Amino acid sequence: MKFLNFLLNIYVNSSVHVAFAVCSLVGVTCLEYDIKIAANLLGFIFFGTVTGYNFVKYAAVILKRYHELYFHLKVIQITSVIALFYFGFQLSWFVLTVFGSFAMLTFLYAIPFIKHKNLRNLTGIKITIVAFVWAGVTVLIPILNEGVLLEVDIWLTFCQRFLFVFVLTLPFEIRDLQYDESTLETLPQRVGVKKTKIIGVVILVLVLLLELFKDLINHNHLLSLGIIMSVLLVFLLNSEKKQSKYFSSFWVESIPILWFGIISFLQFYFDIS
Repeated sequence: MKFLNFLLNIYVNSSVHVAFAVCSLVGVTCLEYDIKIAANLLGFIFFGTVTGYNFVKYAAVILKRYHELYFHLKVIQITSVIALFYFGFQLSWFVLTVFGSFAMLTFLYAIPFIKHKNLRNLTGIKITIVAFVWAGVTVLIPILNEGVLLEVDIWLTFCQRFLFVFVLTLPFEIRDLQYDESTLETLPQRVGVKKTKIIGVVILVLVLLLELFKDLINHNHLLSLGIIMSVLLVFLLNSEKKQSKYFSSFWVESIPILWFGIISFLQFYFDIS
């Protein structure tokens, strides 16, 4: 049991779980728009997520005290960087440039550049940066990689994904109330836990309503969207400052993986599109 718990800690703390979550959202986008799920792009995004998230989480240690990192984290990070270059050479310069713009936001999220502050420490924008990068990587990147034009429906999906990730991050924001400095002015700090949940509920309804404005509605996607918004709602309403160890870092981050599983199941077994 202790060994399994050790493996789970490695899996979560090394950002492998969040990488699967990001790749799952890429898969959701591809299934919604019936485009190829490119293995080289998935590999690039997976290892890019591991590299980027570990850099954000352990930036201070990596830059100043690299020797203090656990051995398994060093191995995973080095392997991820090598794999990132391997898959990167298989992608077009255009896709790499677009991805690079989101990578730069991730870099500035961790590295101080204005009066010893990084983007994470700037008042009120922490959650917005995370949602914007996730939406860009999981919606725009796979679409552009297939050479599909960015039409209105795709921008609506981008907005939906931004709002979805925004709400997905709220349980983390609520958890971090006991750790975050007051100067961050996160949403729960500004309006409290109860109002944060109300705002989250309103946003989830908005995500569903945006689907109705699309010219072409994928009914498999619509059904899976309704299910996954309900699941996220349950987790949001049950979020508290004192959470179990894996409530947010494992279970909440598993929601995108569940979404991909649901839409895949509907697509291949109960195609109602």
